Amino acid sequence: MKRSERLISLTNFFINHPRKLTQLTHFTEAYNASKSSVSEDVNIIHKQFKQEGIGYIVNTAGVSGGVQYIPYFDKAKSKDVITDLCNQLEDPSRVLPGGYVYMSDLLGNPSVVQEIAKAFVTAFHDEKIDAVVTVETKGISLAYAVAQYLQVPVVVIRRNMRVTEGSSVSINYVSGRSHRIQTMILPKRHLEEGMNVCIIDDFIKAGGTVSGMISLLEEFKAKVVGVGIFAEGEDDQEEARMIDNYTSLVKVANMNVKNKQINVTLGNFFNK
Repeated sequence: MKRSERLISLTNFFINHPRKLTQLTHFTEAYNASKSSVSEDVNIIHKQFKQEGIGYIVNTAGVSGGVQYIPYFDKAKSKDVITDLCNQLEDPSRVLPGGYVYMSDLLGNPSVVQEIAKAFVTAFHDEKIDAVVTVETKGISLAYAVAQYLQVPVVVIRRNMRVTEGSSVSINYVSGRSHRIQTMILPKRHLEEGMNVCIIDDFIKAGGTVSGMISLLEEFKAKVVGVGIFAEGEDDQEEARMIDNYTSLVKVANMNVKNKQINVTLGNFFNK
């Protein structure tokens, strides 16, 4: 196999297997090439990945070592993409009763979801994450996209019991400013005790849902190492927001439901 062919094949492998630790012998046998040649190829790809702003290759020494692609995306490029989404979200027709914003079309667009996921992957780049957790909402597509880059499973918290999922743990929680009591359920087989998890959700206002998720995860002795929110709404009493440690990509403010006015700016991710 020519070097150009090996480079294409190796690049394709890394892109499709992010964070997978693979020994160099796997590639030397697959390409019938020397270890030194494969190492040079990996270094070329590493430099190009960094130049393109899509991550880098980590080389781990030792018997159990190998190489793995770590996704890390250029924050400036993410800023351009999210700024464009802010402009789209400022369309007055997106204003919904109750102070919400219509986002289903964006969160149903695979290319948009991938770009949002890239920002979250970069935000939680330094964290050890064993699973991505979300709730039964429009954030499920975001959770799967993030999990693909992290190569970890997705855990979906349910609103209702499902007999096909076995025994479950449930809690009651207060839903934000409405102060309604609601229920969350997570089957015991979905999450092992003591895992490091990242919560991904599409929208937050008072923070009741995310606060409930954190409480439910405590029942599994899980450690929440990150909370990623696509859009945060401006609350009338932000000092009363039920959570304050989260990463948002866009912020919705100055919404006037009656006059169909809305202002959407970059979230706190771009201030860090």
